[in-house]
Amino acid sequence: MGKDTKSGTKKTSSSTPYRDALRVEPGSDPAAIDTRATPIFDGGKTKGKEALADLAKPVSDLQERLFAEATTGGRRSILLVIQGMDTAGKGGVMRHVVGNVDPQGVAITAFKAPTDEELEHSFLWRIRKALPQPGQIGVFDRSHYEDVLVARVHDLVPRTQLSRRYTQINTFEEDVAGSGATIIKVMLHISKDEQKERLAERLERPDKYWKFSPGDIDERAHWDEYQEAYRIAIDRCSTGIAPWYVVPADRKWYARLAVMNLLKEHLEALDLQWPAAHFDVEEQQKRLRRS
Repeated sequence: MGKDTKSGTKKTSSSTPYRDALRVEPGSDPAAIDTRATPIFDGGKTKGKEALADLAKPVSDLQERLFAEATTGGRRSILLVIQGMDTAGKGGVMRHVVGNVDPQGVAITAFKAPTDEELEHSFLWRIRKALPQPGQIGVFDRSHYEDVLVARVHDLVPRTQLSRRYTQINTFEEDVAGSGATIIKVMLHISKDEQKERLAERLERPDKYWKFSPGDIDERAHWDEYQEAYRIAIDRCSTGIAPWYVVPADRKWYARLAVMNLLKEHLEALDLQWPAAHFDVEEQQKRLRRS
């Protein structure tokens, strides 16, 4: 697929899967992608919200099939990794995308700064503990990539150690995929100007003060360094079994719609079937009528 030289996004048609349109390969520069673009989708905000609502039932059905499969010994699961700068919309994805499926089949982990206990172990230790069980959709709000993003920007570890982490991540993700998990890694790609507007809104509204941290402004001073850190992470860790998807996120409604479609397409690719009955259905129907 070609690229739109103005926006940096792939040229797509309405028949192109989101997983093809939003996937980025090693060597790609996410900074070249238009943060206000809406790949695949031609409608506006109203139609986008309607399209998201229309996806709720089919995605919920697919999630239930995945959960049901595990009750009969299935080992498959989904790991949805959501990364992005502050205000990129990670919380909105949790509410409007993940919130549309049965909570008993979902495990959400929000990774904060590591605790003293976690710092005593490998950076992947706490990640392994949070991996989804068979039949689950596991969702990481931030992830192991913080250890090559924040760690790079703030020089938290020597560069030789940082370089090894990319290889460790790739090996880890190979193991996770080998255990039956489908990995969906999403970068919510927001512009610096849009982030400024969202932070300003948090400071203007008392009901949003709780979302604001003075540290968010401190991190803006490292914007370019973070863009470079994301570029390197994608270059080193967008692989065949665990590719990166860059989702333009200046339009919140589009980011949610895109992530929902990515989830739907990956679930559909599993060709999930309802488990067959392990009992004689007719016999049980007769028993029930006699009861």
